[in-house]
Amino acid sequence: MELIPVLDLRAGQVVHARRGERGRYAPINSALCSGADPLDLAHALQALTGARTLYLADLDGVLDGRPQTAVLQRLVQALPQLSWWIDAGWQRREDAWRLRDALGSAGDTLVPVYGTESLADRAALEALQDDPRAVLSLDRRGERPMDPAGLWDCPALWLPTTIVMTLERVGSGAGPDLATLPALRRRAPQVQRWVGSGGVRDPADLSAGAAAGADAWLVASALHTGGWPVRRVSGKEQTRGTGERHS
Repeated sequence: MELIPVLDLRAGQVVHARRGERGRYAPINSALCSGADPLDLAHALQALTGARTLYLADLDGVLDGRPQTAVLQRLVQALPQLSWWIDAGWQRREDAWRLRDALGSAGDTLVPVYGTESLADRAALEALQDDPRAVLSLDRRGERPMDPAGLWDCPALWLPTTIVMTLERVGSGAGPDLATLPALRRRAPQVQRWVGSGGVRDPADLSAGAAAGADAWLVASALHTGGWPVRRVSGKEQTRGTGERHS
């Protein structure tokens, strides 16, 4: 099971996501470092977990259609050794490619995440079928799909890497949703890698997610409490409970 740390960005700061109630997100108060600067927190999360992938939700892009290109450039160019999964509210493939081009040589580290909340229509998802980097996010809040284009009803088009984004669990401390993912797996056997999101409190929850069929899990709140366990392996600190599977 791979742990993928998450940064939620709003107006240039990292915010604390809670249950998808975006109007109430406040700048994060993390035990890892002071302030809400995204680069400081990216360094801190990578040092804590040893992760090779960071997930970045650009809420300005998702909510307002104005991706924080300068902030994203700063992050990706400062940590080019990482794989950056970025959801900035892309409606079509071309939107993500514009960011990739703006990143220059660092654009190769971009893994665009396309949410059902944002994708324009079925044709936009069909256009991603031949893009090996593209990731689909099946977005949900309050147990209802966020899906204006009806893409939850097109399981044959779900991408080889698909996220189950249960926003009502994010920052809730309620534990992960272990029922939705197995049900979706049965609908889309062609998906090769399933990624869970929301609710993880500790490494035991990661293990439960793996047992439910997840290959990776997006984690944010639990990492900022100062209580996430780490252990030293070959001179490096690694998070307990994360396997060796990294992209």
